[in-house]
Amino acid sequence: MTNNQQIGYVIGGGLKESFSARLTVDPLDVQEGGFVVIDSGDYRFYGLVTDLQLGATDPRFADEQTETRLPPALAKALHGQTLYTNLEILPALMLERGPEPGTPDYKLWRTEHPEDPRPIPVKTVPLHHAPVSLADQADIAAIFGDPDKDGNFVIGYTREQGHPVCINLDKFIQRSSGVFGATGTGKSFLTRLVLAGLMQHNKASVLVLDMHNEYGFDDIASDTKLKVIGLKTKFASRLSVVGLGAGARIRGANTPDFNLEIAMNDIAPADIEMLSRELNLKETTPTTLNALMTTFRERWFQAFKEMNREEIEVEDEKGRIKKQPHPESVAAWALANGVNVAAAEGLHDKLRRLFNKHYIVEKPAADSIKQVIDTLEAGRHVVLSFGDNESDLDYLLVSNLLTRKIREAWEKRTNEFRSHGGLEPRPLIIVVEEAHKLLNREMAAQTAFATIARELRKYYVTLLIVDQRPSQIYDEVMSQLGTRISGWLGDDFDIQAVLSGLSGRDAIRGMLARLQPKEEVLLLGWGVPMPLPVRSRRYDDNFWRDLLGNKGRQSEGEILKDLGF
Repeated sequence: MTNNQQIGYVIGGGLKESFSARLTVDPLDVQEGGFVVIDSGDYRFYGLVTDLQLGATDPRFADEQTETRLPPALAKALHGQTLYTNLEILPALMLERGPEPGTPDYKLWRTEHPEDPRPIPVKTVPLHHAPVSLADQADIAAIFGDPDKDGNFVIGYTREQGHPVCINLDKFIQRSSGVFGATGTGKSFLTRLVLAGLMQHNKASVLVLDMHNEYGFDDIASDTKLKVIGLKTKFASRLSVVGLGAGARIRGANTPDFNLEIAMNDIAPADIEMLSRELNLKETTPTTLNALMTTFRERWFQAFKEMNREEIEVEDEKGRIKKQPHPESVAAWALANGVNVAAAEGLHDKLRRLFNKHYIVEKPAADSIKQVIDTLEAGRHVVLSFGDNESDLDYLLVSNLLTRKIREAWEKRTNEFRSHGGLEPRPLIIVVEEAHKLLNREMAAQTAFATIARELRKYYVTLLIVDQRPSQIYDEVMSQLGTRISGWLGDDFDIQAVLSGLSGRDAIRGMLARLQPKEEVLLLGWGVPMPLPVRSRRYDDNFWRDLLGNKGRQSEGEILKDLGF
């Protein structure tokens, strides 16, 4: 079947429900998720096939196997008259094309419409028997963008004809976004594709909080055992890999560009409260932390760490030996400041897990947090690899603290820009893996990430969250996501979370559940004009040749520089 060949005609439907079409070709030529166009009058409608239904003019024709008792030619003719297939088409967009080009009516219409028309939401219905066709490459480009234009990044291809489908990176960076999919569906490869496109587009800085050390240096795929190219290999001049803690190594042999150490003075009580679930903190914790902050100010963490749990023996006025807290003990400080001793000692016990972290030091060798911020402000990208520090405690503390510092820096720069002019802040995208650990309902209000998802777009900071359990992410955060790229999800609650806030979600639900477990994704949300299932690109040498070749816009020297030579 050739592209743009008519496959059926409209037989019913409405604005509040799907359009119905009678199929005139073999139903095996059309799949759920197919992108179709309907031409009616001066308009072209764009829609998505959401269902195929077998029907018969009389149930007896469907029940009887006439092909087994009638000659093949007669059986085929009978089937053509009595058995049929209907399509359910979710209308997404419409475009006013005007009369046929070259006619006098078209010239008059063009005079009244000097600008090229743009697709708009569907506001009317096509006529009965309007032809339905599969969209061709020009239709895909008209809706999702021309792959040859700068800023349009090919994320995948239509499943039937293999036409390239783009996401507009300029729109993508304007709002927070998400990459979702069950474990094993290739989220990391898909995220690498998107990050490579963003880094090559170079309109925003990217900070990757790389919990599992997957994005910086080369790796080996767990399933195929093939080499996976790291972003550092291809963007050596634009990307810095940062290790956590002095002397950190990534996957044993790789040396980061610099190391991140956290000064004790940088830890705020809010950073500890955010760890309530991980450390099993009590309701008295905020009171104790507030007292520590009041007593020691910025030195509270170091002072608390240096306190002991010892007792000393003293002689009272009657010569009896009594035990009392050591002057430098937790209990002595608590008694002197009106804090419950048991609460203070309990918090001290639980913070021992942080006191022993090698990357938390009194005086770092360099202000590495500032170095990360300066790198991002200068237009470079940063991958923070956690190395051997892969516990949830490490990830929660470091990610939230670093993001809080970055948020403060971007808010300050933005306010200065709006008040005094000067250099506009560079957009920043923070990539958060295992996002449900930082953005669940219990923790969202305490972390810097929820604030970014809700408000920081106006301060040039957005999130790219990567997760296999979107249902565990706070629904207020999910509602703020613009572009959503989702692989297969098996859980109904996860599917519901990804589709939250979208029109036509009931029709799309089955489509998301029936994606192939690998290399098929559904594009959704504000960042794409309409939902569409696509076959995602492979993260391989061909991808890098297409990306870094960049249609001749780069010189040979620039390409070699990107490759690290």
